[in-house]
Amino acid sequence: MDQPGVAGGPTPAAHVNVYDEIAGNRWRTWLLIGLFVGLVALLAYVLGAVAVGGNAGFFILPFALAVSGGSALVSYFAGDKIVLGMSQAHEVSAQQEPQLHHVIEELAIGAGIPKPKVYVIEDSAPNAFATGRDPAHSSVAVTRGLLDKLDRNELQGVLAHELSHVRNFDIRVMLIVAVLLGMAALLSDWIFRTMFWGGGRGRDRDRGGNAILLIIGLVLAILTPIIAQLIQLAVSRRREYLADASGALLTRYPAGLASALRKIAADKEALEVANKATAPLYIANPLKDAPRFLDGLFDTHPPIEERIKRLEAM
Repeated sequence: MDQPGVAGGPTPAAHVNVYDEIAGNRWRTWLLIGLFVGLVALLAYVLGAVAVGGNAGFFILPFALAVSGGSALVSYFAGDKIVLGMSQAHEVSAQQEPQLHHVIEELAIGAGIPKPKVYVIEDSAPNAFATGRDPAHSSVAVTRGLLDKLDRNELQGVLAHELSHVRNFDIRVMLIVAVLLGMAALLSDWIFRTMFWGGGRGRDRDRGGNAILLIIGLVLAILTPIIAQLIQLAVSRRREYLADASGALLTRYPAGLASALRKIAADKEALEVANKATAPLYIANPLKDAPRFLDGLFDTHPPIEERIKRLEAM
């Protein structure tokens, strides 16, 4: 019989502590957001120096925050109703879907959160998502295909993942990221407009220094929206890993979610009601589009193979 560690024998699997996985994903999320804040502050400083001179950029930040924050707050308070409507989800009672309600209720009790509203999307592709600004205003939507194609343990794993998004306030975290992304886009646009109108008054005082700032500002205006988008996507992927780990802790059975993800990935049917705007909400990419170059950077979800690998190591 082959022995672990002996030449020719199987290599033992590396085990992951679920608590370490949760803590690691949390601090990496906030590190990314910290980098995001620093990038936006740098952009504002350069804009102020180019347009006015001195440290005026830091006075521009509140205006950018107000503009981008306003639209983000509308999405924050009304976004769940919009998403559920776009997804053609209908609310179901405990009499209509007793097992679904029972699983969600026991998971909500275990998570210490109010039971969310329960919705079903009448589509045969297996998938699910959660939405809502906090645990008291949350909803979970699952497709008919998920109910038909998963057993109870797998369904429990998927729903634990979705309730973990609610318990971890992921909608709120992604709101912060959305506001920062909006600020980055606005500041970049303002830099372009400032350059178009002559580079601001600072140029008259210091032509050489302002020329350097103009070059820096131009580079930042071009690259910042791209970098900001990449950070937003990285935060989204990190929150998926966190929900996987939190869901595994909630059920004490990581294999259930791993098996569900394997079935969802193997199913080639695209979810008809999904689109690029709602796709990031689902537990797995519902569009089933073909892999593209640099997918790892521009995907909202980590590779399912990697998620399964981490779950099986817990």
